[in-house]
Amino acid sequence: MSVPDYMQCAEDHQTVLVVVQPVGIVPEDQFFRIYKRIASVSQVSVRDSQRLLYIRYRHHYLPENNEWGDFQTHRKVVGLIAVTTCGPAKEWPQTADRFHAQKEVYGATLYDSRLLVFGLQGEIAEQQRTDVAFYPSYDECPDVEKRVEDFVESIFIVLESKRLDRATDKSGDKIPLLCVPFEKKDFVGLDTDSRHYKKRCQGRMRKHVGDLCLQAGMLQDALVHYHMAVELLRGVNDFLWLGAALEGLCSASVIFHYPGGTAGKTAGRKPSISQPADAGKRHRPGAQEVLIDPGALTANGISADTSTEIGRAKNCLSPEDIIEKYKEAISYYGKYKNAGVIELEACVKAVRVLAIQKRAMEASEFLQNAVYINLGQLSEEEKIQRYSILSELYDLIGFHRKSAFFKRVAAMQCVAPTIPEPGWRACYKLLLETLPGYSLSLDPKDFSKGTHRGWAAVQMRLLHELVYASRRMGNPGLSVRHLSFLLQTMLDFLSDQEKKEVTQSLENYTSKCPGGMEVITLPDGLKLPPVPFTKLPIVRSVKLLNLPASLRPHKVKGLLGQNMATASPFIYSPIIMHNRGEERCKKIDFQWVQGDVCEVQLMVYNPMPFELRVENMGLLTSGVEFESLPAALSLPAESGLYPVTLVGVPRTAGNITVNGYHTSVFGVTSDCLLEGLPGVKTSGCLVEVIPSLPRLQLSTSLPRSANTLQPLSKEELSSSVSAQLFNGETQQLAITLENIGTDNIETLELTSKMVSTKEKVFGEFLSWELEEALSHLPLKPGQSVAITVNIQVKLDFSGQENLLQDLNDDGISVTGLPISSPLRQVLKPRAETKAVGSESGKAEYNHIKTLEAVLNFKYSGGAGKVEGYYRELSLGVHVDVEPSVFFTRVSTLPATSTRQCHLLLDIFNSTEHEITVSAKNNQDLVLHGSECQRMAIQVDKFDFESLPQTDQETVRFTSPKQLEEERQHAQGCQINSKLGICWAIPSLRRQGEASVEGVLNQLVLEHLQLAPLQWDVVVNGKPCDCDIITNCKVGDAVTLEVKLTNLSKNAVGPFALTAVPCQDYQNGVQNYDLQDAVTFIGSNTFYIDAVKPKENSICVGALLFLYTGDFYLNIKFQDDSTGRELPLAWFGLPSVHIKALDTPPEAGA
Repeated sequence: MSVPDYMQCAEDHQTVLVVVQPVGIVPEDQFFRIYKRIASVSQVSVRDSQRLLYIRYRHHYLPENNEWGDFQTHRKVVGLIAVTTCGPAKEWPQTADRFHAQKEVYGATLYDSRLLVFGLQGEIAEQQRTDVAFYPSYDECPDVEKRVEDFVESIFIVLESKRLDRATDKSGDKIPLLCVPFEKKDFVGLDTDSRHYKKRCQGRMRKHVGDLCLQAGMLQDALVHYHMAVELLRGVNDFLWLGAALEGLCSASVIFHYPGGTAGKTAGRKPSISQPADAGKRHRPGAQEVLIDPGALTANGISADTSTEIGRAKNCLSPEDIIEKYKEAISYYGKYKNAGVIELEACVKAVRVLAIQKRAMEASEFLQNAVYINLGQLSEEEKIQRYSILSELYDLIGFHRKSAFFKRVAAMQCVAPTIPEPGWRACYKLLLETLPGYSLSLDPKDFSKGTHRGWAAVQMRLLHELVYASRRMGNPGLSVRHLSFLLQTMLDFLSDQEKKEVTQSLENYTSKCPGGMEVITLPDGLKLPPVPFTKLPIVRSVKLLNLPASLRPHKVKGLLGQNMATASPFIYSPIIMHNRGEERCKKIDFQWVQGDVCEVQLMVYNPMPFELRVENMGLLTSGVEFESLPAALSLPAESGLYPVTLVGVPRTAGNITVNGYHTSVFGVTSDCLLEGLPGVKTSGCLVEVIPSLPRLQLSTSLPRSANTLQPLSKEELSSSVSAQLFNGETQQLAITLENIGTDNIETLELTSKMVSTKEKVFGEFLSWELEEALSHLPLKPGQSVAITVNIQVKLDFSGQENLLQDLNDDGISVTGLPISSPLRQVLKPRAETKAVGSESGKAEYNHIKTLEAVLNFKYSGGAGKVEGYYRELSLGVHVDVEPSVFFTRVSTLPATSTRQCHLLLDIFNSTEHEITVSAKNNQDLVLHGSECQRMAIQVDKFDFESLPQTDQETVRFTSPKQLEEERQHAQGCQINSKLGICWAIPSLRRQGEASVEGVLNQLVLEHLQLAPLQWDVVVNGKPCDCDIITNCKVGDAVTLEVKLTNLSKNAVGPFALTAVPCQDYQNGVQNYDLQDAVTFIGSNTFYIDAVKPKENSICVGALLFLYTGDFYLNIKFQDDSTGRELPLAWFGLPSVHIKALDTPPEAGA
């Protein structure tokens, strides 16, 4: 016997073997249909008996195996069922002959046979025969199972008669010697009368009877016979049959202990109904079973009186003893070279028993023994079968890696070089079955979490073999999938050289069959999930980027309440459970806009030792319609973290979730989802997309600035412009706004904000008129509008201390300059004391100052405006201010009129060019480079009280210092507008204004201010002021009026004034002794009562000149306490100059 039956198990010893074979030409599918129906009758309850007969069916059985039927009766073919197709009646004789020929093959052992004829009709078919059944077709055979049951019962009758014949053979007849095929030649010429020979015959027959009892359903009888056989055969050292007797004993014990069977795959057997009393003792290791006297056999098998059987022999083996007896039996089989198949099958049976007992280590010893059993020259198919069964058995006992090893050996055997047509499909199928044993699966998700399981080197070898097998199968798509899996899951274990080789192979495969994300379904239904390349490149972080500052949407204030309604009033609640999983889904606090390009930044790196080309890399999103704009990138070898920006355009509004990204690497398209990448950092992937908003593009007449406004980042400004102006100069900035979006611009607002506040700016730095631009709204796509912005720089024109020091060091007395001699002195260069090129080497008074401001254009329109959103466009304005002129010193001189004064300005030209300085009603002053001159300007004093007053509400919430600054600013503006000081540089054709706002100190302001008490003196109806000389006739009365106007906020007075005449001889001598020359008509003292605010009071007197001459009237206040509370400057009366003539003055004099 050369072909082992690897599917055998211990309970097969109680089955009878029936062969089912086709005779003639029978369609294979129809044959197996009938075969399955026949095989469904696997156990039959014999009528008139409580016994079950178990049947084992085979459709292919070697006759040489049948020769071992005496050794173990379950190997003997006792029944034959032939299936044939017979059409016309004339074919019947030939069919009958074939059936008889088939019976001849197993004729020596057959108990009975049946022929199932399909398709034959007519007289022959109507004959009633026990051994032949006729059916019209394969579909019309309802009683096949019934026929088979009848057939099995006939077999049982024969079996039972044979059992009884052998069991009751007590005569003195010779017991025949049962032999196995290879023993027959060894027993030729033996002494058949010797006691040893007779014992051998008796022992083998006992064993044979045990087999028959077991098949006939008499378990306890079988145990008794096996025990007797063991004792007899052990005495004569008949080891081969002793092993068989021990194995029979083990099989019977296994059937008793494990009525469900040990095969594992088939359905559990029904427990034997012949031993109902023993059911309670099953599955109890070591239990004392029914004890029977070997000599207590009667004609009916077992003596009815069992009282004498107790304690004589232990018939049923315990589970532990079963294994020991199996070991002993296998050791005996091992003594015989020709019993290799028997030994191998015994090992398999023992392993199945141990698997049920969960004794894996002992089972592995049996299997290890089975591996080394030599069965001679096996065919390739037999080798494949052997290794496959070994693999299944190792899997049965939990040795999964060992099982995978033998499964892989079987797979390699399928494509052995000696096979003319290698079975690559079978090889591939077997290799797939090895994956679990090596901790491999076909799902890359199993390798994304935790540490790597299994031996990477073995796994890589196995994956390479899968790739090769699928290629040889002619399925490049499978090769690409397995190679992608190897590259994705084993990347950390590949050497640099291996990485290059694998990727080259992958590119070769994908050139013929590109890899994708579809699930590959194999013919047997196995599904291969897609393998996204999440490590090519490796992504470490995903960050959704806000739109550029100029495109970011802003919510109109007052419309923010939608999301705030459900917000908690608490800043932080410790009860909230923070879940890391929710971080990825949380909404980001900025918005994207429908129709605008949005960006997501990925930090990636290339783990490969060569440049990695990633093609067609884009975003995977959900929630809104999104147009991804794929990118292609090339990452240098082992690049380290590298930023990659992926872009796309949301086409609808709503909430969008960035789920991941897609790539195409080495010809494999991958969809990489962020939820499958645990190592990726993200600040959230859910963002709101608001409805579309218009877009403005800004262009200017001034050049763009390379400087960034210091407090602001570059991102916050759309653009910036720069200009270089002299202090006081004004320049126009023409701004063109073009609608480059798809929506109308419906609203437009313009505001400005100073950025650098170090320098004090006088006046408005930026000013504009927006009415003209607003008249063009709504601005349609493609249209533009122009806005003119005036840039006016007015910084402090006062000279700093270091400038004054420079002027004084050069020998110029700035403070003591006489008005009559204007200074024209050019400052000498002082290079000998200051290093050229250093910061102090340049003239320190030439410091360029910087002014920076931001123009904000706020605009909206379209669907976004309806939702309450707008956009801002920011233009930075950077102006470098060069000094033009400085006022180094300011002072005042009184004028002849009390309502005027002289303002003295020392003006310094800080440029290298000639400057012309002009003022209202004044001559131009020409200053050369670095020259200082004084300008005297006669100005009317100012009534600062007439300036608009700050309302009480503002005063309450403003600091006194700020109020004072605002008051001074208003005064300075008033003075500045009156002076109108301008400068011009003819050579550069540039001009500007010069402001004295920052130059005027408190003392100068007081001198320039009209006194709150205004005194007017009128002589003969003519006001006296500004060196006006009043003529009068000697002897005529001259009227003198003094008028007081109260401009202060409080009532003033009463006052007493005394008029004292005098003559000035122009030599420093003044004569007050004029009683003879001038006389007053009435008193020379004038009294003025209290004057309320905004009111006036007039006092009138008269005097008489007795001589001709020039006379002066000094009007003095009498020293009283009321008047002294007020400042002295409030009592400035104009001087009165009267010329007394003999003749009356001519008209117009």
